[in-house]
Amino acid sequence: MDAKGTLSGLPWWVTWIVIPAIALVVFGGLIASVVGFLVGLLFKVLIFVALAGGVVYLVRRFKAGSSSRSDW
Repeated sequence: MDAKGTLSGLPWWVTWIVIPAIALVVFGGLIASVVGFLVGLLFKVLIFVALAGGVVYLVRRFKAGSSSRSDW
């Protein structure tokens, strides 16, 4: 018997409400951990991109400013 045969005789609310609710209860901690890890990783990537972009901007700005000034 396949999954469609198992769930075919049940009311719609069992298939669409009860089974996902049970899955959230059982796997809720795992799902929260994965989502938290992904959000933290995204935050770290954004911080890295902002800092690296700032360094590149500063280096280019000072490099362009030093070429226009007279050399020591």
